[in-house]
Amino acid sequence: MVSFDEKLRRQLQKVFVCCGDVRRFRTDPLPPDIMERLIKTACLSPSVGLSQPWRFVVVEDKERRRAVTEDFAACNTNALLSDFGERAARYAALKLSGLEDAPGHLALFADKACETGHGLGRVTMPEASEYSVVAAICSMWLAARAENIGLGWVSILNPTRIREILDVPESWRLISYLCVGTPRQSPMSRGSKGLSGNIAEDGEFTSRR
Repeated sequence: MVSFDEKLRRQLQKVFVCCGDVRRFRTDPLPPDIMERLIKTACLSPSVGLSQPWRFVVVEDKERRRAVTEDFAACNTNALLSDFGERAARYAALKLSGLEDAPGHLALFADKACETGHGLGRVTMPEASEYSVVAAICSMWLAARAENIGLGWVSILNPTRIREILDVPESWRLISYLCVGTPRQSPMSRGSKGLSGNIAEDGEFTSRR
């Protein structure tokens, strides 16, 4: 059985602390083969029924990137129109993506038609396919920070439109569109409220012993 020492645990904790979402990137090109390495690491993640439903699309074409950025702008404008007054002003001031600066764009999908694993574990919880892709994203996020690379999750997008832009099968459901690149400054996580901060009076989080 593989075991890990305290030094490695401390180093891993440091990676966790520095895993914040990145919206401001340097425009420097990505290191050679970094995308391939990150995807290989993501594929080591656990998945429901060993189905490995994740599908990766590295977006390099300038026209496709431009179309994705335009979709973000349209969706962001619609979101802004739903707010009013001071809240709208605060929203408008936020930088919510690094699409224009990040040297790397990566879309991750869950293949709902994936036959690998013969549906094991997905009969009662078919959404477990999407959860498996999220687990892969988390693995990739940690691997990226260990490589001094930052990721930025762009969610203000129209999934149907993104699928059309990238010309992928209809059975692929968009889970995440990631900006990939070197952060302008070290991304720090906001931190956790801890266990006690997540226990709600209505039993949102509790223990069973």
